[in-house]
Parts: sequence; C-alpha cells; structure tokens
Amino acid sequence: MKGITFADPAFLWLLLLVPAMIAWYIIRQRKTISSLKMPDAGAFSNSAKTFRNWLRHFLFALRVMSIGLLIIVAARPQKTDRYQDVTTEGIDIMLVLDISGSMLARDFKPDRLEASKNVATEFISGRPYDRLGLVVFSGESFTQCPLTTDHAVLINLMRELRSGMIEDGTAIGNGLATAISRIKDSEAKSKVIILLTDGVNNRGEIAPATAADIARTYGIRVYTIGVGSMGTAPYPVQTPFGVQYRNMQVEIDEDILKEISAKTGGRYFRATDNNKLVEVYGEIDKLEKSKVDVRQFTRREEKFFIPAVIAFILLAFEMITRLTIYKNIT
Repeated sequence: MKGITFADPAFLWLLLLVPAMIAWYIIRQRKTISSLKMPDAGAFSNSAKTFRNWLRHFLFALRVMSIGLLIIVAARPQKTDRYQDVTTEGIDIMLVLDISGSMLARDFKPDRLEASKNVATEFISGRPYDRLGLVVFSGESFTQCPLTTDHAVLINLMRELRSGMIEDGTAIGNGLATAISRIKDSEAKSKVIILLTDGVNNRGEIAPATAADIARTYGIRVYTIGVGSMGTAPYPVQTPFGVQYRNMQVEIDEDILKEISAKTGGRYFRATDNNKLVEVYGEIDKLEKSKVDVRQFTRREEKFFIPAVIAFILLAFEMITRLTIYKNIT
C-alpha cells in the first residue's frame, strides 16, 4: 500500500474485533459439538461432512472479511501524491581520486581505496541537487564519469574502481588538470574539485602547482585531502611468494596539497583513519551547500470505493446464501 494514508486512522483500532470474532466463533463451535450427546454414535462414524457443512464456515469468513473491509472504508484510505519544485543555486563538483597501488595500504579498513570510495559514495548520495563527476588517476588520469545528475550511474562507476586499472604512479597534476577540463566550462555559480591522494607527485606532464594556477584562472575552488596515518602503514609489496604487506613510511606531499587549496580558495584536510575521512567529507559538505527553495504540492485521492464495493458484494452473497441454502437452518 505504497503512498496510502488514512484520513481517520483511529477507526483502524476496530480491526481488533476481527480476531475476537474468530475466537468467539471457534469457541461457540466447540460448545455446540460437545453439547450433542448420543447413546451410540457408531451409526454416524462413517458419515462425511457435506458441502453445506463447509459452506457454513465459509459464510462466516465472508462476514469477517466484510466487516474488516468496512472498517478500512470508515478510516478513509487515500493515495497521496507529492510534487516538488526545486530551485538550486547550482554547484558542480568533480571528485578526483587516487587509485595508485599505495591506496591499497591497510591503515584504513579495509584499505585506503575502498574506504575512500565508501565515504565518497555517501557524499554523493547527500548531494541530490548537484551535478557531480569523477576523475581517477595514478600514473596517468582519465574521466570515469562526466558531470551528471544521475547519481546512481556515478555511484555504480565509483564502485567499479580498482587499483591497477591504469599505469601505476602518482600524477597529481594530471588528475587535477583532467578535472579542470571537465568543469571549466560549467555555467554553475560554484565550481568545486575535491582531490584525494596518499602520495607524492612523481608522474605526469603537468605540475600540480601549474594545474592549481589554471583552476584559479577559471574560478574553480579545490579542496585537497591527504589520506594516510601518521608514521608507518602496511603497504602491499609484490614478492616471489605473492603480495605481502610491509610497514613503510607514509609520504604525503602536504606542502603541494596545501598550496593547491590555498591558491584556489579551498582547504587542505588530512585524514588519518576512516572516521577522520568521514569528518573531512562532512566538513566539505557543510562548506559547499546548495541554496534550495522547495515548494511542495500535495494531492490526495480517495481510495475507499473499491473496498466498499467488495465488502457489499461479500455481504450480499452471504445474505443470499443464508436465505436460500440455509433458509431452514438456525
């Protein structure tokens, strides 16, 4: 009964009469059977119950269903449709995610990449009125999803991300530049890039500082997030015996990430565990809020007619049956 409400829901309490009626009927049947005493019932031992015997119980069931439907009719079921006119100030956001091999480090649960994907997915779900897109990078970069309002598609593409999809490395400048190219021509009043990485720029043709200058030129605000615990973390290392995890020093180029955010009017954040990463995205969400004006319209449609018709049909059938088949039975 999706979208169904009741104008007078207090009448629904009367539905408690239904199980009470059933209990009373069962008790009455037992008393009726036990009160019949015969000196010898052997002559009736092989007699089967007739159609009229079963129909008598069926008629009681019809009466109970009719009463239940009439109670629902009295509560006035209604179908409610709501419409919203939404006016937004307009924020376009590009997420830039590092998918290099170091993002498999286990200082986050289950690892940095999966933790980042999960938190980013929650962030996307909380921005229903904004256009969002996704760029990924490691040794090179590409657009996983352009700016879109179809957040279900974006989330599915986010979940498909895996480390090793492209050549390994950390090309922060290239990742940022790709996101800029995707958002620079946007007509939104606010253009934002959220860049997340756990390393030091060591690949790519574009320096991170140069990409930051380009972003500033186009009025794009960049929030940067450094992901990794303080000190050491268990990193995956390929050995002749397979992938093993070894504690290695966490190296994040915080200076360049701070420079990028400072040049573009954004902020730098350091996330050292899952909870801190959630807090970082929550802080960015507060800083970049859409201005939404909502006008809501509600339309209600009465839905009591069909149950009322069914109830009267059942009652009519029961009455006709009792006045014909059971006319001489009390």
